Amino acid sequence: MGELKRVEHHAILNQGEENEMDVFGYRKHLLREVFCILGYIFSLGFLWLIFYWKPEWYVRAQCVPCSLQDANIVLLTSTDQFKEHNWKKVLQIPLSEASHSSYIAVAKDRGSVINRAVIKPLFHVRYIQVQKIRYIWDDTVKQFTKSGILEDDYTCASVHETFGSGFMKEEQDFRRLVSGPNIIDVGIPPIWKLLVKEVLNPFYVFQLFSVCLWFAELYIEYSVAIIIMSLVCIGLSVYTLRTQSIKLHYLVESHNNIKVSVFGKNTGVYEEESRNLAPGDVLVIKRNTVLPCDALLISGGCILNESMLTGESIPVTKTPLPKTDDTQPWKVHSVHDYKRHILFCGTEVIQTKGSNLNPVKAVVLKTGFNTAKGDLVRSILYPKPVNYKLYRDALIFLCCLIGLSFIGMIYAVCVFSLNGELAGEVVIKALDVITIAVPPALPAALTAGIIYAQRRLEKAKIFCISPQRINLCGTLNLFCFDKTGTLTEDGMDLYGVVPTGGKRFQELLPLLEDNPLPWGPLLGALASCHSLIVLDGKVQGDPLDLKMFECTGWGIEDFQEEEESTQSMTVKPVPHAVSVDVEGVVVLQQFPFSSGLQRMSVITQVLNGDEYAVYMKGAPEMVASFCEQDTVPSNFSEELERYTKQGFRVIGLAYKILDLKDNLNVTAIKRDEAESNLCFLGLLVLENRLKLETRPVLRELASSNIRTVMITGDNLQTAVTVAKNSGMITKESNVILIEAQEPSGVNMASITWTLLKDAKENNTSDYMEIYLNIEDGSVQKPKPAYHFAMTGSTYKIILQYYNNVLEKILINGTIFARMAPGEKSSLVEEFQKLGYYVGMCGDGANDCGALKMAHVGISLSEQEASVASPFTSQNPNIECVPQLIKEGRAALVTSFCVFKYMALYSLIQYTGVLLLYWQLNTYSNYQFLFQDLAITTIISVTMSLNHAFPKLAPYRPPAQLISPPLLLSVVLNVILTLAMQICGFLIVQDQLWYRKDNILNACYPVNGTDGTNSTNAEIDNGARSYENTTVWFLGTLNCLIIAFMVSKGRPFRQPIYTNYLFMIVIAVQIAVCLFLLFAHIADVYIRLDEAIIENRKLWNLFKRLFRYKSKSPYKKLQLKLAKDPAWPPIETRDHSAANSTIQKSVMGDYVNPSFESHENC
Repeated sequence: MGELKRVEHHAILNQGEENEMDVFGYRKHLLREVFCILGYIFSLGFLWLIFYWKPEWYVRAQCVPCSLQDANIVLLTSTDQFKEHNWKKVLQIPLSEASHSSYIAVAKDRGSVINRAVIKPLFHVRYIQVQKIRYIWDDTVKQFTKSGILEDDYTCASVHETFGSGFMKEEQDFRRLVSGPNIIDVGIPPIWKLLVKEVLNPFYVFQLFSVCLWFAELYIEYSVAIIIMSLVCIGLSVYTLRTQSIKLHYLVESHNNIKVSVFGKNTGVYEEESRNLAPGDVLVIKRNTVLPCDALLISGGCILNESMLTGESIPVTKTPLPKTDDTQPWKVHSVHDYKRHILFCGTEVIQTKGSNLNPVKAVVLKTGFNTAKGDLVRSILYPKPVNYKLYRDALIFLCCLIGLSFIGMIYAVCVFSLNGELAGEVVIKALDVITIAVPPALPAALTAGIIYAQRRLEKAKIFCISPQRINLCGTLNLFCFDKTGTLTEDGMDLYGVVPTGGKRFQELLPLLEDNPLPWGPLLGALASCHSLIVLDGKVQGDPLDLKMFECTGWGIEDFQEEEESTQSMTVKPVPHAVSVDVEGVVVLQQFPFSSGLQRMSVITQVLNGDEYAVYMKGAPEMVASFCEQDTVPSNFSEELERYTKQGFRVIGLAYKILDLKDNLNVTAIKRDEAESNLCFLGLLVLENRLKLETRPVLRELASSNIRTVMITGDNLQTAVTVAKNSGMITKESNVILIEAQEPSGVNMASITWTLLKDAKENNTSDYMEIYLNIEDGSVQKPKPAYHFAMTGSTYKIILQYYNNVLEKILINGTIFARMAPGEKSSLVEEFQKLGYYVGMCGDGANDCGALKMAHVGISLSEQEASVASPFTSQNPNIECVPQLIKEGRAALVTSFCVFKYMALYSLIQYTGVLLLYWQLNTYSNYQFLFQDLAITTIISVTMSLNHAFPKLAPYRPPAQLISPPLLLSVVLNVILTLAMQICGFLIVQDQLWYRKDNILNACYPVNGTDGTNSTNAEIDNGARSYENTTVWFLGTLNCLIIAFMVSKGRPFRQPIYTNYLFMIVIAVQIAVCLFLLFAHIADVYIRLDEAIIENRKLWNLFKRLFRYKSKSPYKKLQLKLAKDPAWPPIETRDHSAANSTIQKSVMGDYVNPSFESHENC
């Protein structure tokens, strides 16, 4: 019974998915809530803070466990290594019995999740909202299930039967209410919310505690400085978060305001807002619209621009789901290319193929954040946490400092209590120890280094949306690259075509626009077997198709359709082309390309003729498998390997003539029937050139012992050749091809290991096979220098069946070809499990999953779908990779330097204060201020200004704070500090002039005696003492010495002397310390007064330099009279003027303020 209750209390959310979570049921308990509220009050809110930081404690303190069916609170725990906790309220959607009865009366599928979610007889639906997705309670299976998704268990026939004719209004309204709105809402959080969230960070809470304590001790200056620095850090963080939210909000805002055409059972086609769509609704697809949801095409055809998903504006043809009578779910039926039936959210419809009688219709498959676009946005809003040892070790180190501070607190309480100090004074002195042992300025100091690195990256045109990952760049030891557009150029150049002739291939024919091929099957395949379209008068499509079509000298007839069109595509020779025997070719039916099938084909008819043909192009091995074996040249493998090993992209071509005597309905021919018994035509060879920057960058990464891996969707042999040409694989290394087969029937899964031989080697055998027995794990030991290469299908099989072997393969796996986007991100995650710090560089949204999954992802594209990448380079080549690593290494070393310096400074001050506590003494506020602000804060900020070293070192900087070298360094420095300060503390007490009760005694000795002749027996010295001055000076000079010691330069940062500001700061600080140490302050004041304050010559010099003029009236008049040549008048007589014309003085009237009266007369 107990086991049953435990099972009912727990379930798994999103089982098998990336965001899998454990969910536990709880109910609120009134008495527990009351106790918690009392705890908040008596702890002055500290208990509430603890619960805010630890949500699982909050749930367990206020609630009692119960079954999920009875829960009103659920506790969510991620199942990954991070074990993140969160809690959610269980909400309800109230329903009326009448509305439910109306729904049941017209519902077509009463066994759907939506129907099972209704709890009777209460008639409501329970749900939770987790990471923007609504999970409704399925009362049948007793667990939460995603809403907003059409179930996958429908067959092709049941999809058409259940949803093809649309819903009644009652069923539509009910489904929309339960599923929730179809919106991708990214709100812009108000600034106050961001501020509160940032301020409640544990370190800022500690800073607030420190500042309050310092204000109580009148330590105002440094408190203000800490407040200013903290506000700057908080402001920068809030600004970054707010900017990202605004950018993302406007990116998805248009999705929620779209008008769509919905097909209802009784209402026909009507306009509806996209936010009201629910799974199962039928959409009528029109041209030039953006899809607001994922939908399953059930009638007609359309062409989409899927740049949101792929990063490339390439038209993609979509075909309707067939109406086959099959008991398998529709995804299983179309396992290889089911995505060709799906219209993804956010993609643009650029052409449709339908009619007024049979419009293009699609069933809503997913809504809101369940869609492809919503999943992308959600991954940005809720990124997977990064397991970074530096931050983890920093927390451990700070916890150790806190533990040390508690020891100091106990010591302070004992010393001051035993000496009869007031309780308030004892508490303040004890709490002071915490703020001394744990440096409050640490976050600001660490943030400064990151900001400097971010600015240097921006100068290199590398922009960062996640500054915390800059330090991670310094730990990378493996970097993955996409091939096309990243290592190689985006476009392809047509190298030529290799036609068949008899049983062997002929010589390669170069294809030029001014010298096209004559009419024949080869020209027919090049002219018609593609997915190009005419949009706005321009031929658009896949770059490979464009290059292939351009060489024919033909053109595509542009139908000026207003809305939908049932016209087939027609290709014709352009007017200036070489004359051919046909007017053109009409493409009657197209079977689009899919990466799963690795091919495409078309059914064509000669214009105004009766010749029908099927043309196919695709991966050469795949095309050859559909051809009659006697039409495939005997040297097929050798010829294919010859071009692929030179790095060319090779496409196979085939055709057959259709015999339509018995079947005149071309559109009814199925793909399997059309793609059979073909005749092999030849090979199309295209060249994909390396970018100029690729070789030197990969060479630089190799010299720095950073492993490089290629993850591409291209051909395996082409990828191997590109890897060798680029230097990713050295010419001396062996490449072992791994091929895996899934279990079938009685045959178990198997792995074949083939050693690829270089084409230049003269060997009768082109390959060698090595077999692996999975059961006993015996593997033949390969040669020292080797690399593994495999395809995505092989990777999936090994991942599923032989996970223990996968780890061994990944240690030397270098080439991963034909990889789907999901397989790319899975591979990155597997590398991370092995302990690699993985970087990923790609240029499209098909790399987006891997860019998000990697520790560091850098996108070479600014497309919409690459917004999730932490780094984006405006330079579309991989030169940004070593630059990013250099800055990351410099930032990482800087963080270590700052952290180590701040920790040692705290320990120096901690030991000094505890020594002085023994004499009931401590530093004065200005002594603290000089060390905290004038020394430590300025040093920690300027220490981070060192630039990155221009050359990558062959090893990485240390990534762990809790490591023997660093701990030994800290321990030795602490021992040195203790020795210096204790020696100084004791030695000063052994001096002849030392007196504890009167420190002025040594300054005025009596007749050279020991100074016992004093007028006062006891003098209150306050904070002043010989020990205080000695310990403070030793501690201050020690801080400066340590600043030099921890500020490292080569090999990761520029030498310390290149940081001019830091050197000037240190020099000035040393000079000030020496001045304070040796100068007689009273004499200094007198000298300064004589040399500056009372130096009239100096002030007169300043007056002349700045052209100072006195504002006194008599001075102005003296100056004026001195310049007047007629003054003084000589031998003249002046007469007074009349009273009416008496002139007043130009200087104005003077009023003595002493006699000025404000009384009213």
